[in-house]
Amino acid sequence: MGILELRDRIRPDAKGIVARLHAQGVKTIVMLTGDNERTARAVATEVGIDEVRAELLPEDKVTAIEDLVEAHDMVAMIGDGVNDAPAMARAHYAIAMGAVGSDAAIETADIALMTDDIGRVPWLIGHSRRAMSIIRQNIATSLATKAVFVVATAFGMASMWGAIAADVGVSLLVVANALRLLNGHHAETPPKGGDRVGDRLAEGALAHGH
Repeated sequence: MGILELRDRIRPDAKGIVARLHAQGVKTIVMLTGDNERTARAVATEVGIDEVRAELLPEDKVTAIEDLVEAHDMVAMIGDGVNDAPAMARAHYAIAMGAVGSDAAIETADIALMTDDIGRVPWLIGHSRRAMSIIRQNIATSLATKAVFVVATAFGMASMWGAIAADVGVSLLVVANALRLLNGHHAETPPKGGDRVGDRLAEGALAHGH
């Protein structure tokens, strides 16, 4: 006689990933799963997930996402299977696990991660913040340079070389500034101050289908 126990193995970094998402302003993380409720709640408690909806059929996941969309201004869903695709289509944003995801999930998603590492989601948020920060810098630099040149022209101080600098020179400057995004390792670390996701996402939910 004996006992055989089977259980899902939680990734060692899962708790840290959830903590990073909370630190980045995602206040509600929801697990949508078709698995047994007791098992799902045990996993959620261990890794720090805020809310669990278990034993769901694909249509139940759609209903759950619709409920979250009504309750939150911004809802993003992460999924990888055919069963997740209808619910992903109902979310404001859908993120597919590209390496292991089904074609239906990838086609539905707004963003496809090219690995099966869900730890890339905090990186994605950090990288997106850097991108928005650089976009704002580029717009401000371009407008400020154009304004200076307009004022110089009004006082008769502009020249052909000045016009070239205000046009082509600024274009090269903003392109060079945008190239800093290629140095993506800065987004690996949790943000310290600076721009946050914003009130909409901070009050929103991140749902993960399983």
